[in-house]
Amino acid sequence: IGSTRRKARPPKRALPVTWRGSIRIRMTMGGMTSATLTLPVLDLSRLDSGDAEAFRQELREATHDFGFFYLTGHGVSAELTDRVMRLAREFFALPEADKLAIENLGSPHFRGYTRIGGELTQGTVDWREQIDIGPERPAVPKGEGVADYFVLQGPNRWPEALPQLQVAMTEWHDALADVSLRLMRAWALSFGADENVFDDAFAVDPASLIKIVRYPGRSDPEPQQGVGAHKDSGVLTLLFVEPGKGGLQVEHDGGWIDAPPIDGTFVVNIGELLEVATSGYLKATVHRVISPRGSDDRISIPFFYSPALEARIPLLPLPEGLTAPGISVDPANPIFGTYGENALKSRLRAH
Repeated sequence: IGSTRRKARPPKRALPVTWRGSIRIRMTMGGMTSATLTLPVLDLSRLDSGDAEAFRQELREATHDFGFFYLTGHGVSAELTDRVMRLAREFFALPEADKLAIENLGSPHFRGYTRIGGELTQGTVDWREQIDIGPERPAVPKGEGVADYFVLQGPNRWPEALPQLQVAMTEWHDALADVSLRLMRAWALSFGADENVFDDAFAVDPASLIKIVRYPGRSDPEPQQGVGAHKDSGVLTLLFVEPGKGGLQVEHDGGWIDAPPIDGTFVVNIGELLEVATSGYLKATVHRVISPRGSDDRISIPFFYSPALEARIPLLPLPEGLTAPGISVDPANPIFGTYGENALKSRLRAH
């Protein structure tokens, strides 16, 4: 994106919130509601205080137990967040012809606009439209010795009618990359590794990706698939969801936890490569999005913090007392150690 600088059914009523490290949520198993669970809320600003060690331990355990948490104290300005959300709305309000002018069918790099129904999860249509934005770099010519996954590198497709979008998304990328790097260093320290153990994988040509997604409403009597159940293929995801709009659900112990947005926070989850890096101690968690009902819709903007396409994430030795269960094994969804291989696998399955 221009910069490579280093550095089940939703509940029928509102649920009470506690800010002592968690939000109260309801878990559904089929159509039944179980006891209330808690999804952690972590404050990144604690890294700058005498509470840093406790934060790192809570970070490690939150992603061991759930794979998901809410992040506050991240330092991303409200002005930038509001501007990005406004431009997202303006993009989806463009005439159909303007959006289709940058359709991803015209990009061999999977960049640009995807119309509703143009992406699949596990072979089923996702009911959403989106624009995919990656690092702004020239395409890599095919040739002997050039890995297939380098097809993922190339220029973006920007809407001519909304030039402000490129500027805002470059700022968004840089702000969230800084937050992500702080989290990666905190995870490293939480396992007793060197703080900078992950830095080299992200130092040159990181392949982070942004999606700007709109989930339109559906009139079906039962909840429908906005995006199907899946795991993220990269390292770390920071998700900003339009305030007041639910739909995200996280799998836990055979059921689904509703994860509505909390003002001023990101929803954070780990991807398959961080599971690999910790020999399965941290788990990439299955999640999905349920479509809004009726005339409502929902904007979400996931940021996938990813290393260079050719990078392999280092393996971390586990501290004494922690057991490595090994990575999840799914013959239908193998996990590749090289990021580019894992990312291309996901793109080919989705498109």
